[in-house]
Amino acid sequence: MTGTAKTVTCVFCDAQTSATDQASLIVYRGTTCFVILNLYPYNSGHLMVVPNRHIGSLVEASSEELTELIELTRRGEAALTEAYTPQGMNMGINLGKPAGAGVLDHLHMHIVPRWTGDTNFMTVVGETRVLPEELPVVAAKLMTIFEKLASPPPSIIAKRDTT
Repeated sequence: MTGTAKTVTCVFCDAQTSATDQASLIVYRGTTCFVILNLYPYNSGHLMVVPNRHIGSLVEASSEELTELIELTRRGEAALTEAYTPQGMNMGINLGKPAGAGVLDHLHMHIVPRWTGDTNFMTVVGETRVLPEELPVVAAKLMTIFEKLASPPPSIIAKRDTT
């Protein structure tokens, strides 16, 4: 009896090859990393910063990937602050199943906007989450902000009158 090999896919690798960024919920693409909405968010705007390469740990990341991972996390903080004005944020990386990683072999940084009292009983009792916006609406809002944040800021140095 011959068995068939099961093809294992990665949601982050698949998202990068999706027909459109909107379909895959990618809100920004950098050089070595991208920013994507969490398909099962804890709160509205729950982002993840993900290296393009399929790597499972920080040890495997290049200096360029690590730098962009943190830079895009910083931009994610700024974008979520502008879009949602959260009172706080959780940011973190879960490595391995015991640490809570949902995607085990592709490194990613979570950015979760938080508000006082934002926990609710629906997650515990109904095994569901209640979000005030649909994911495509959140994606469109954040794409616009990320594009603005990627643009070089206007010069704040004014020309001085030399007369």
